[in-house]
Amino acid sequence: MTDTAPEHTEPAEPTAHREGGTAPRSTRTLSTWRALNSALHRAMAADGRVFVMGEDLTRWGTGGGIYGVTRKLAETFGTERVRDTPISEEALVSAAVAAAMRGARPVLEIMYSDFTLLGMDGIVNQAAKARYMFGGQYEVPLVLRTNQGSGIGKAAQHSQSLEVLFAHVPGLEVVVPGSAGDAYGLLLSAIESPNPTVFLEHKALYNDRGPVGEGPIPLGLADVVRPGSDVTVVATQLMRRRALEAADVLAAEGIGVEVVDPRTLYPLDIDTVTASAARTGRLLVTHEAPELFGFGAELAAQVGRRLWHTLRAAPRRLGGARTPVPYAEGLEAAVVPDTGLLVREIRDLVASG
Repeated sequence: MTDTAPEHTEPAEPTAHREGGTAPRSTRTLSTWRALNSALHRAMAADGRVFVMGEDLTRWGTGGGIYGVTRKLAETFGTERVRDTPISEEALVSAAVAAAMRGARPVLEIMYSDFTLLGMDGIVNQAAKARYMFGGQYEVPLVLRTNQGSGIGKAAQHSQSLEVLFAHVPGLEVVVPGSAGDAYGLLLSAIESPNPTVFLEHKALYNDRGPVGEGPIPLGLADVVRPGSDVTVVATQLMRRRALEAADVLAAEGIGVEVVDPRTLYPLDIDTVTASAARTGRLLVTHEAPELFGFGAELAAQVGRRLWHTLRAAPRRLGGARTPVPYAEGLEAAVVPDTGLLVREIRDLVASG
């Protein structure tokens, strides 16, 4: 079977990536959903305290949830550690928080990030605040895995990008992987973290393939995905992909675009972003969520304060429209910046100063 439909497909065993027959054994090429699945297998094999819970994790064809990430976990680790649950996000979050406070390391899957809103008390008032409220007596090593974003026609109640809601809450770590390798390495770190972590995958990227290493990737470490000399573009997830596409287009015009992926919104590696903007003299932050009150404003403010006298132009941000995400394919595409819009915005920024 192929990676064209993660729902209801059986994962192949990971294979070594070989380019010219010489690729190192530590590198594989996997789709994002298989990389996540591999990380869960590794974490559960390494630590008996890790267990997975969520709705329909062992169902949908041969099992594995609607996007395949939990496939074969139940067969390998048993139903005591891979638990199908009722449909009640409030109860699921509360149970996971309690389990984490008692010493387990739960990985809770919420089917869509939109549904986390049903469990926000457990996330915001319990998980995020437990260490503070109890004077450091408790850790909450909980990972809440879910997916967000547009691109596959899931409509207004299944396509939101809610990362900034969680990043605003003290006590939460927020992870937004944009590649298969990052998804694997960051999930391992999230599971090892003593803090509650909201791990936001992107539903349109589950079939994207890329190299996957063997080790964890530290939280709070941005990645300079592509070097460039003329403008820094900070982008996550779907917009990372489009930023790289825009960089290819603009390279033919002699414009060097440096693409930086923060990978985690909290902890935030502002130093890498600032250093990149200092080199290029220009900054554009782009994200799929609505532009108004998005994390682009935060990055623009922080970098602008640090580099006010050295930037060649004022920092810019480019986000989605302030509207529910439509179901119709053409309308859905119209409310999120596409590659063409990014190209025009970057070109204009470079020309402005």
